[in-house]
This record gives sequence, structure tokens and C-alpha cells, in this order.
Amino acid sequence: MGLDFPRDRGDAVRVATSFWSFVNRRDFLTGSGFAVSAFTTPVTRWLVTPADDGADMTGGKQVGRADLEELRDAADEARRWDSKYGGGNWKANSVTVCLQERAAPLLRGSFTDSVGRDLFSVTSELSRLAGWTAFDVGQHDVAQRHFIQSLRLARAGGDIELGCYVLTTMAMQSLLRGFASEAVDMAQGAFERAKGQAAPRVLAFTKLIEARAHARVRDAKAASRALKASEDLLSQAEGSSGSEPAWIDFYHHARLSADAAEVFRDLKNPKAALAWNQQAATMPTGAFTRSVGMRLAIVGTAHLQARDLDHGLELGNRSVDILARVRSSRAKDYVREFNTALGPWRREPAVREFLHRTRTELGIAA
Repeated sequence: MGLDFPRDRGDAVRVATSFWSFVNRRDFLTGSGFAVSAFTTPVTRWLVTPADDGADMTGGKQVGRADLEELRDAADEARRWDSKYGGGNWKANSVTVCLQERAAPLLRGSFTDSVGRDLFSVTSELSRLAGWTAFDVGQHDVAQRHFIQSLRLARAGGDIELGCYVLTTMAMQSLLRGFASEAVDMAQGAFERAKGQAAPRVLAFTKLIEARAHARVRDAKAASRALKASEDLLSQAEGSSGSEPAWIDFYHHARLSADAAEVFRDLKNPKAALAWNQQAATMPTGAFTRSVGMRLAIVGTAHLQARDLDHGLELGNRSVDILARVRSSRAKDYVREFNTALGPWRREPAVREFLHRTRTELGIAA
């Protein structure tokens, strides 16, 4: 359920809407965890044909621009709540209800090619957001299914740029589930297929995720090359007057610098990680609660790698202060990595106190 990537557009609508009708049910159990092999057919078919020929359809109710605006507003609101409170908040979870109750009937309606392209694109973005919130709370098998349907809907809308972004998100899920080599292939595939058709900022994000994947397997040269490519593309984007999709506006040099700190933390190069962090602008906690908490854990880990326990613990405690307000298993993974880096100081009273905090406030086993 939800793993199919049909060649036919009508079949794609039936698969997606059927999945949405079941995923919110209490008895929806996939019985399997994340399987990177489930991405093979969707990725291959998208790389071969990233855009369907047409997007018009004859069915039920006539779909108009006002219907699309409602879906766009729902996507914008879900993005804001996800950033502030994590994927476990009730507003982010309402995306799946929106897909079932609002998007699905529209996809079964009648629409012109122009309206259809926009309808498939905004529905793809909603499905990607549903996948992202599921991923954030550790429902990796559900997230994987949403991402696959999102990629197919982007193809139905002929939206290669969005398809590139969705595939990059799938690569990110793969690398964080321990499949860094596959993530490299997916990020590179997204870049090559969308090159010349996607905005530079979108392409820059694919290179960022490629850099993070290389770092996970300790390939410093490849990670640095991909990071430099992302930086160059961002500079190109910020010097351009061309239009860009709203969903990529989060990616700028400050975000690249923050992620570069994570790249070099993974490469066990704390000096470079801390240098990149100095270039990352301070993020407003109110709007980006989860991101701020994760970044504090990343930078704190780099300080521990540099054998600076005091500074590391200071940032670790600040991270817990923030993440205690966020429902995100992904964010907790960063605190777990911080705890692992505390290994050499396990007997220190301050460390034991911190580990007790993470156990009682975040539910992280020491």
C-alpha cells in the first residue's frame, strides 16, 4: 500500500488516493520498517520520465484556482508548524487529513491541463510534507510511502523542479536511515536529471545532501567537492533575478553553513565544523525551534570532539531546553549522537547529570 509508482497517470491517482484513505486509520500497519530497496523502481521511473505529457482530466467536480489556493495555504501552514513544533504536532499531522478529504476529491474531478499541472504539484508538495512529518517522528515506513506518492504526483504535474526536491528528500531519509551510498546516488541522479530545468537554489540543495551523505561514509574529498558546488550554486541563485519556488526559500548561505558544520562533525573535523558554525547566522528560536535545538547539539558535539567538555555541555543543555518542547524523534537522534561523544567523560558528575536530563526530559536511554 503506497509503494507503487504506476506508469499510467490515472492509476497513479488511484494508488495515491487509496493510500491516503487508509494511512490515517488506527489499524493501518505496514508491518515493515524503512526499506531502501523500495525506492528503486520509483527513482528509476522518475529518472527515465520525470514529467508526464499532459495533466488534464475528466471526472467529477470542476476544479478551479480557488481550490488550489486552499491547498497551498494548507501546505504553507503545515511548513510553519513543522519548523516550530516538530512533525508530531497536531497541525502538521492534519496534512494527511487534508490529502484525504480535500486533495483526493479534487484529483478525481475535472480540470484543464494548466489547472491540472498546478493541482498535481501542490498535492505532491502536501504529500512530501506528510512524509516529512512522519519521518520526523520516526514513522519511516509511512514517510517512505508518502515520498513515493509525492514523486509520482510531481511527475503527473510535469514539475521536474519539485520532483528533484522530492527525490533529494528521499535521499536525505536514506542517509539518515544508514544508507549513505544509496543517498549519494539519489542526490546525484536528482541533480543530473533536473540540471538546466531547476532553479540554482534547488540544485544547490541536492549538492548539500550529497555532501552530507559523503560525510557519513567519511569521504572528505567528495563531501568538500559537493559542498563547494552547493555554495557556488547558492551564489548563482542570489545573483539571479529568476523566479524560484516558495518551498526552497529556506535554503540560503546561513543554512548551508549550519549543515556544513554537521558535515565536518561527521568527518571528525571539529576545527572545520566550528569555523563553519561561525558563518551560520543565528536562527530565531520561535520560528525554527527544532532546527535551533539540533544545531546546538551538533555544535556541542564538535566541541566534545575538540576535547572541550565545558563548552560542549553548555550547548548540550541548551539543546535539551529547546527540544523538550518539540515532538521530533529525528531531533532526539542528534542528542543521542551528543551523548555518544560524551563517552570519555562518563564518570564526571556534570555528565551524569546531563545524561539523567536527557533520559527524564527526552526519553533518551543513557
